[in-house]
Amino acid sequence: MKFILHSLNYSPELTGIGKYNGEICPELINSGINVTAIVAPPYYPEWQVKKGFSSITYAREYIDCVKVIRCPLYVPKQVTTLKRIVHLTSFAVSSSIALLSQMFKKPDVIMLVQPTLFCAPSALLFAKLTGAKAVMHIQDYEVDALFGLGMMGDGIFARLAKKCERFLMRRFDAISTISYSMIENAKAKGVDPGNIIHFPNWSDIDFVTPQTSGDALKVEWGFSYYDKIILYAGNMGNKQGLEIVLDAAKHFGTQHNIKFVMVGAGAYVDTLKAKAASLALDNVFFKPLHEWARVPEMLALADIHIVVQKKGAADAVLPSKLTNILSAGGHAIVTAEQHTELGQIALKYPTIYDCVEPENTTAFIDGLTKMLSRDLSSHNTVARQFAEQFLDKKQIIDQFIVDISQLVQRDKH
Repeated sequence: MKFILHSLNYSPELTGIGKYNGEICPELINSGINVTAIVAPPYYPEWQVKKGFSSITYAREYIDCVKVIRCPLYVPKQVTTLKRIVHLTSFAVSSSIALLSQMFKKPDVIMLVQPTLFCAPSALLFAKLTGAKAVMHIQDYEVDALFGLGMMGDGIFARLAKKCERFLMRRFDAISTISYSMIENAKAKGVDPGNIIHFPNWSDIDFVTPQTSGDALKVEWGFSYYDKIILYAGNMGNKQGLEIVLDAAKHFGTQHNIKFVMVGAGAYVDTLKAKAASLALDNVFFKPLHEWARVPEMLALADIHIVVQKKGAADAVLPSKLTNILSAGGHAIVTAEQHTELGQIALKYPTIYDCVEPENTTAFIDGLTKMLSRDLSSHNTVARQFAEQFLDKKQIIDQFIVDISQLVQRDKH
């Protein structure tokens, strides 16, 4: 089988979609599938192209036997709605040109990862011309996220965006997505249930385990044995609403053993640092992204993990960081409304994590206070058992290979 991945993000990006893409493609190779990845140069979550890569030229390389074609794109230093549209459009144009180089190589599957929906027309046209099966894998419903975060109003443009999304999604041979609530969303957008594949994000449960110690990193970062670490790790962008963490840090400012550690990068990191400075918070520590080899240590360091999102984002964007927290057996507080999938998981698996109302500072502080009163010295067995049952990397990817193999064979009988 010949498989093309069409996506903005890829290894060596350390978080989110790029990390997952960079893990699945080598696994497909190991299963005997020929894989080409048409992607952008690594820029996320810093919103800055990494050293050694170019945003203005095409480049080709092999990573773990995967042929990777890097396409130029515009990467804004300050992310606004308009600049993000230009950013997505630039990749849609450049990657469409890269697809031309694969036109006569008889691919069996082209999988477009959303975001970005802007690439859907060229991916569908490519599939039509080559006979390849077209799969859209939805990591984020970007149109829903824009509406949920109040970035697009409800005018003519908004209604047109929704109609275009529905039109495009229904023309793919299959839609895959990462959660059951996102599957229901696809159905609501008119996708045939028989064309939907459940392909959740995963964790390497043999690498991220509760047995890892974070003691050495705790000392390295200058914390004492008695400090309680409240950790946020991941992208620092608009959809997270991380100002609530700084408000909580201010509340706990007189409890000197409680430390808030924010690890990552993103479009809002400088804004958050400036706010922390203006509030004179000496209990908030910003750290850069860590290489994957030390992620289990970082997760083990935390007494409490925080997964923060704004209202309206929790079902459009399922936070990938949560998979590793669960695999590590972490104690977590998640901002999610009860009707969302995150809220429903918390109801179905009591103590897997604590849910509080998004964008509610009082509820967030109360939730942290409640968790800090517990014995957090042992790992969260419910979280770890959930990871072992539902988040195992090999099991999830093996099932996806079965699903796309069946898709390729579907019309041959």
